Amino acid sequence: MTTASVAIDGSKFKAVNTRDKNFTRAKMGRRLAQIEESVARYLSQLDTADRQEPSEALAAKTAHLKEKLAKLASELQRLKAIEKEMLASPDQQISLTDSDSRSMATSGRGSGLVGYNVQKAVDTEHHLIVAHEVTNTGFDRAQLAKMASQAKEVLHVEHLDVVADRGYFNSPEILACEQAGISVTLPKPMTSGAKADGRFGKQDFVYLSTEDVYRCPAGEKLTYRFTGEEDGKMLRHYWTTACPTCPLKSQCTPASLRRITRWEHEHVLEVVQQRLDANPQAMRQRRETAEHPFATLKMRMGATHFLMKQLPKVAIEMALHVLAYNLTRVMNIMGVKPLLAMMRA
Repeated sequence: MTTASVAIDGSKFKAVNTRDKNFTRAKMGRRLAQIEESVARYLSQLDTADRQEPSEALAAKTAHLKEKLAKLASELQRLKAIEKEMLASPDQQISLTDSDSRSMATSGRGSGLVGYNVQKAVDTEHHLIVAHEVTNTGFDRAQLAKMASQAKEVLHVEHLDVVADRGYFNSPEILACEQAGISVTLPKPMTSGAKADGRFGKQDFVYLSTEDVYRCPAGEKLTYRFTGEEDGKMLRHYWTTACPTCPLKSQCTPASLRRITRWEHEHVLEVVQQRLDANPQAMRQRRETAEHPFATLKMRMGATHFLMKQLPKVAIEMALHVLAYNLTRVMNIMGVKPLLAMMRA
């Protein structure tokens, strides 16, 4: 069976659209509040001027304040028109220069940019970009299966090993990969507040598949009670009635009973965790494989990143950059003369 290994990652690239010309509900709210504050301040200054003795200097100041108020009224009217258009868009966001670009958070605290989220799969042996895609979705959670499938198709292999970071952890996406002959290795994000509060997390409860029960830290068994649907997933619910008299209850839950849910395909996620436990260097391999190409691309593109506008043109621009990167990489691996010889053959 032919196999290959890739690392998948995403990075934000700036668009031809400044942050001042991008509006979200939060940004619009702040901008309108600023204008209202300015209007109130100028009106207060006009009231003060009306109570003073008339003079040429006062008349000039009053005219200047009225001019500012007129500009603010015009700006308010413009923003209201933009707000109406923004609220009508599917994601309630609008960019005035490049309408396809979107405001996206970046890894820096409190930072962000208006741009595109570029996805890529890089093969771990030669560090070539085997698949890429430009998206205007600011998160990676829904990109794993699509990028992995594209890489598998390009590499013409029966089985593909994929490593990604925790931003890609999405249960249905991981299941889709496993069903397509793609083995995924990635860490699960810690979303529960139990550990942060000093209590037992779900990982402290051991699932006993032969009995279909969970064993808690106190040794009690949480039995299956019912199955319910949540966010499109079928979840099995487990609990025990021994919680009220348990000596460890204060370390477990503030509720009357500790309940554990199990996805119907939870075994797939458990296999992913087992792969990570067996290969703790996987995340280091991901960084060494996937992050360098993005750094190289951004260095070559310069501080402004994309030069084109609209998603189709931006995608073509990125495709040319990826081609240039891969050609440079192949030249470094093979040498120029062998590459030219292969291209002529």
